[in-house]
Amino acid sequence: MKKALRNTVGIGLVVGGVILAIFAGWRYAGTASTAVASADIIAQGRQIYADQCAACHGAELEGQPDWRTPLASGRLPAPPHDESGHTWHHPDEVLFRIVKEGTAAVVGGGYESDMPGFADVLSDADIRAVLAYIKSTWPERERSYQEGVSEAN
Repeated sequence: MKKALRNTVGIGLVVGGVILAIFAGWRYAGTASTAVASADIIAQGRQIYADQCAACHGAELEGQPDWRTPLASGRLPAPPHDESGHTWHHPDEVLFRIVKEGTAAVVGGGYESDMPGFADVLSDADIRAVLAYIKSTWPERERSYQEGVSEAN
């Protein structure tokens, strides 16, 4: 009886997790700990990125030239979102908030940035899709690192 109950509970947890993953627009590939966005979500994110982000961050996620050197305004140019930048150093929660609220709102302390918040332009699902697209372009090392940082948060 106990074994049957454990199996029923275990199956319920697995089914619940799958339903949650589908509802959130994610599927699991490889190991259970590796969440990868579906091809549809990545394609949606690629289009939103092209429409909303590429003008500053580059069509190939390359960022603006000399992105580490402040402009005359004192603000930093838009960084790259490929593996040469620092996007992959940040957990998902921080990346999501930066896109939604803007860099200055997230950093605080009077920090000034040309990165606006997109809360009035993009839905939460749109933001997640853009981030999924960006992450899909990273090599395995950067994806794994970023996943670990996100899980630790």
